[in-house]
Amino acid sequence: MSAKPPRFGIWALVHGSRAALQDPAEPYDASWGRNQTLVLEAERLGYDSVLVAQHTVNPHDASLDQLEAWTASAALAALTSRIEIITAIKPYLYHPVVLAKMAQQIEHISGGRFAINLVNAWNRPELERAGIGFPEHDERYVYGREWISVVDALLRGEVVNHRGDNFHIDGYQLRPADPFRARPRIYVGGESEPARALVAAHGDVWFINGQPHDDVARLIADVSARPRPVGQDALRFGLSAFVIARETQAQAEAHLEHLFALAELDKPLRERQKANIDPNVVMIQTFAQSPRVGSNGGTAARLVGDYDTVARRIADFHRAGIELFMLQFQPFEADMQRFAEEVAPRVRRLLFA
Repeated sequence: MSAKPPRFGIWALVHGSRAALQDPAEPYDASWGRNQTLVLEAERLGYDSVLVAQHTVNPHDASLDQLEAWTASAALAALTSRIEIITAIKPYLYHPVVLAKMAQQIEHISGGRFAINLVNAWNRPELERAGIGFPEHDERYVYGREWISVVDALLRGEVVNHRGDNFHIDGYQLRPADPFRARPRIYVGGESEPARALVAAHGDVWFINGQPHDDVARLIADVSARPRPVGQDALRFGLSAFVIARETQAQAEAHLEHLFALAELDKPLRERQKANIDPNVVMIQTFAQSPRVGSNGGTAARLVGDYDTVARRIADFHRAGIELFMLQFQPFEADMQRFAEEVAPRVRRLLFA
């Protein structure tokens, strides 16, 4: 079991609903106003973290709205007082010196509540149409590993002299330094072999995509056994999951079937999107193994059922080593409140009563 109590976070709705885009109960809304209200309510309800995914254009349909992650995160840092703000970054979109300075500034605005989520990209048009290019899977991880090594050192306040394949940096140092801790926390996503090597070397928390308990336990065992840099704390683990919790199992399964039916309306859009995704991304291969709703594994983690069943499954994941549960819902606001009031207290009783 994780040595730390479970934490619960939410995915910001940066590109609208997570399970189905054409839901009468949750009209499409990726606006700053909705996300601001959502995150402030999550903080009020006791959620510990918010993950702000980064896309410059909507990955489902370029004609749909898309929240900008880094400017929104800076605003959230100023508006909130307790919740951790985790912002995703695709290394090819920002030079490491520029990104490190932005991250350091949001760390100061938040009072030490900021974190980076390193994502090595999967949506081809986002980079190609900007003229950046879209290297092969493993090459993206080579680039990402060099990139994060520079960002890490800059965030620690070090004087950086770096000669690599992609960056040449001479005597760079960022000020003011972080007065709250050594540097903001670094989350890493991805489950391929290069991703696992990267997180073991540079990550603080590994984000695992939603999938069954035994598969998650095997992933944790694999990466936990890998060597860490001298002086680095033990790696911690997070899990993405879509939750459907209701008073009864039948009610939860009925809502799941409802979301499956709504998701069918998005099928033409998903088929177009599929052509833009790198087929070598392990996340995509994992998703193909079972039907699900939600992104990043969604309901594949099987957090669907009555309140007690969902709480028991979360407790089992925690005992396997998951500390942070990054959650999705639909309808988001109503089910986020339901989870905070009905499921989270049950989890804590199971683990600590």
